[in-house]
Amino acid sequence: MEYLFYVIAVINVVLCAMMGIDKLCAKLGKRRIPEKVLFLFAVLGGALGGTVGMLSFRHKTKHWYFAVGFPALAILQIALLIFYLSKNV
Repeated sequence: MEYLFYVIAVINVVLCAMMGIDKLCAKLGKRRIPEKVLFLFAVLGGALGGTVGMLSFRHKTKHWYFAVGFPALAILQIALLIFYLSKNV
């Protein structure tokens, strides 16, 4: 259980950083991080970090599937974590 917390925390930090890196690459006209990769990290538990990164860097906020998808996934993941903790504590 303890390892799960650390893995999810790392995924969230990485996705938040990836949003910032992708924003910088967009500004510099460099190769971007594919949207599939960003969503993969969100689905794997990093939706909260992705949402924080999206809002902090103002990146992908005009794409409805990010603006709605990341927060919706974050809410679902938090609810699942609370449910899991309530059953296993």
